[in-house]
Amino acid sequence: MTDQVAHPTQADLLDITDPVGAVDLVDQGPELDTVARAAATPEVAQPYRELGLKDDEYARIREILGRRPTDAELAMYSVMWSEHCSYKSSKVHLAYFGQTTTPEMKAKMLAGIGENAGVVDIGDGWAVTFKIESHNHPSFVEPYQGAATGVGGIVRDILAMGARPVAVMDQLRFGPADAADSQRVVPGVVAGVSGYGNSLGLPNIGGEVIFDPSYAGNPLVNAACIGVLRASDLHTAHASGTGNKVILYGSRTGLDGIGGVSVLASDTFAGDSDDGGGSGSGHSKARKKLPSVQVGDPFAEKVLIECTLEVFHAGLVVGIQDLGGAGLSCATSELASAGDGGMHIVLDNVPLRAEGMTPAEILSSESQERMCAVVTPDKVQEFLAVCAKWEVQADVIGEVTDGDRLTIEFAGEIVLDVPPRSVAHDGPVYRRPVQRPDWQDALQADTTAALARPEVSELRELILRMVASPNLCSRAWVTNQYDRYVRGNTVLAQPADAGIIRVAEDPTETERGLAMATDCSGRYTLLDPYAGAQLALAEAYRNVVTTGAVPLAVTDCLNFGSPEDPAVMWQFEQAVRGLADGCAQLGIPVTGGNVSLYNQTAGVNILPTPVVGVLGVIDDVRRRTIPGIGQDTGETLLLLGTTRDEFDGSAWADVVHGHLGGRPPAVDLEAERVLGEILVAGSRDGMISAAHDVSEGGLVQTLVEMCISGESGARIVLPTDDVAADAFRLLFSESTARVVVAVPRTEELRFTEMCTVRQQPWVKVGVVDRGDTGAPAEQRLDIQGVATFTLAELRQAWEGTLPALFG
Repeated sequence: MTDQVAHPTQADLLDITDPVGAVDLVDQGPELDTVARAAATPEVAQPYRELGLKDDEYARIREILGRRPTDAELAMYSVMWSEHCSYKSSKVHLAYFGQTTTPEMKAKMLAGIGENAGVVDIGDGWAVTFKIESHNHPSFVEPYQGAATGVGGIVRDILAMGARPVAVMDQLRFGPADAADSQRVVPGVVAGVSGYGNSLGLPNIGGEVIFDPSYAGNPLVNAACIGVLRASDLHTAHASGTGNKVILYGSRTGLDGIGGVSVLASDTFAGDSDDGGGSGSGHSKARKKLPSVQVGDPFAEKVLIECTLEVFHAGLVVGIQDLGGAGLSCATSELASAGDGGMHIVLDNVPLRAEGMTPAEILSSESQERMCAVVTPDKVQEFLAVCAKWEVQADVIGEVTDGDRLTIEFAGEIVLDVPPRSVAHDGPVYRRPVQRPDWQDALQADTTAALARPEVSELRELILRMVASPNLCSRAWVTNQYDRYVRGNTVLAQPADAGIIRVAEDPTETERGLAMATDCSGRYTLLDPYAGAQLALAEAYRNVVTTGAVPLAVTDCLNFGSPEDPAVMWQFEQAVRGLADGCAQLGIPVTGGNVSLYNQTAGVNILPTPVVGVLGVIDDVRRRTIPGIGQDTGETLLLLGTTRDEFDGSAWADVVHGHLGGRPPAVDLEAERVLGEILVAGSRDGMISAAHDVSEGGLVQTLVEMCISGESGARIVLPTDDVAADAFRLLFSESTARVVVAVPRTEELRFTEMCTVRQQPWVKVGVVDRGDTGAPAEQRLDIQGVATFTLAELRQAWEGTLPALFG
């Protein structure tokens, strides 16, 4: 935990009764706004624009109901029809995933798009569930709580599937590392991720930290979680069975988080024009009084996890839904919509921690650590007894009915009566204008060809500068704040290319492991959104196979700017198609994910950032491949893949020239697939002792990280007859489908013959050299004809940047 930012205590935060920034969801009058009153007073003006609804959306609600909505109904529709909850601008494009997913790709999928999280069968009765979600805008308003509750929310999504959460990851993007506001946002977000995840006892096994000016004022905080379950224990969220009881359990409901992520993530951010959201002057008022950020209590979530797993394993529930974005509005409407009947809720039975809360506030509160369960009447007492054992508040708040309506009662009056599908699943669907921007051709024409390239004599200084740059330097300042090895099942974690966690806590059950990597280059995606999404997929896929795991499935978090900008929707459409087509080519399905739009500040969109997470399975974690060399001096270093002159969008162009233009490196997914098969076979058969992918920063970055990770030196001989002419290209190109492997001398012939048979390009680039004694002080990276570095100076450059910036 950093000591740079003072954070309020849980006691301070949980006692909030009127948090600064809470949005006024409705203008509650002196009289309770019941359904009967709404039908009798159609002329009453309602603040629907302030709640993010457009004129035609409000008119549609009135048409659905046959009257004006009550205050509670207006609140529910506004949060559930928000961009964050309804995906109203992205649905038409996301359908492409279904069109490209073949039956073969679905063979191991137990739950997919539309569920709380995707679930895949990994064999021997085991299944795994995983997902990424965004908590971007809340993390700018209040970095610590925004990031912390992002972790808590994704963990509950995994829990709701019947799985035990076993690991988390985070994908973080900020403005310039040296910007003034980064001193507030970066330490706060990192502390929030670590504070919540560490308290839950979940290892953080990987992720990303990227800095770019486009994220200033709009950081991206994407949180991922992996859960493990027996396939037979899978549960989905639905409310079925007339007479079954609806039980709300977990923390009490308060004013913290009212309209939180559901409103914050559904409009342009501070600094935009008043009509940026397209719904009139109401958006100006809403921005002046931003929704309050949710408040997290990881210790409450920890007991909630154990309580939930016990009621699952005891067979006490029909279905469970977590309460995240949109709170009870989401949980009740989605459970009812996915079930075979209706639902009746009595809001008076909801335990509150603030006095005088209105029905609209109770329904829209995004207070954390809450779940909603559907339980048969004969098991209610047993369910409540389990909750009491864990000291978890639990209350029966309603029941499943035989109708087709969701009705909600408060103070003896009906304040909500809606068709649940109209709220949860049949909301607005927009086919927003899609147009390739006029500036795209000029951007792609502005290549790096004219940029001055360094002489060989300048490469030493350049290498040190590059490895110390904020986007290439060590993330240890971040990851050392995370507990990466709690519970003792972590097999690989950062700085490895991918994290690996054991499936079972008891290795006598199985040695199987789960590998996961997340990747994306917004710079590449800006240059070519279709190729950029495929490059993100390719790198995450490559990072998984580098560990020896077989890729099995994909999740995504699609972060883009305002959907009301036709250029952004073109980027989004292209990225979705690129990712879907890439998954089809690799034969691995997208099981679910998240869309985050309106990532825009003062009219400036973020770089299009489709984060891709690839999950893989390794049969025996004892065979996993590590990134650090040095297990045996004299091991051969081989570069697999083809190096081309590809520098557009590269780290070198950014760090040295501040340049972004041209076309990203070529995508070759067939080459990635063949490379993956070789790496998995090499790991399984003991032919590889270390491996590291080549990506941002090129070959030299890979070599530096392999040496530092293994605390070992290496002698590198570049594969060229003209070092002066070719060294820069060979060392810094960002061509894809490349990996450096360390191969024991006894396995070199067998491994290279396998590569040759499979037509995998390979070239020898050096050997591991630990010196005469192997002492740390003797370790050097010697790139012959270019420069020699001690590991001490490389480590100082690589590890010193973030501590110098953030303390």
